[in-house]
Amino acid sequence: MSRVCEICGKGRTAGNNVSHSNRKTKRTFSANVQKVSYTQDGKVVTGYVCARCLKSDKVERV
Repeated sequence: MSRVCEICGKGRTAGNNVSHSNRKTKRTFSANVQKVSYTQDGKVVTGYVCARCLKSDKVERV
């Protein structure tokens, strides 16, 4: 299972590590997703939800 928010679809993004000598190598930025139980259409579902969706009350935790 991939670490992607099931509410908004936020996942990994790509970028660069930049050293002091300005060399660049690829890296990934992972989204802050938490495994939570929440209600969806009257049912309790367990899945990954990002911190922004939890904070803005887009989901209701159980």
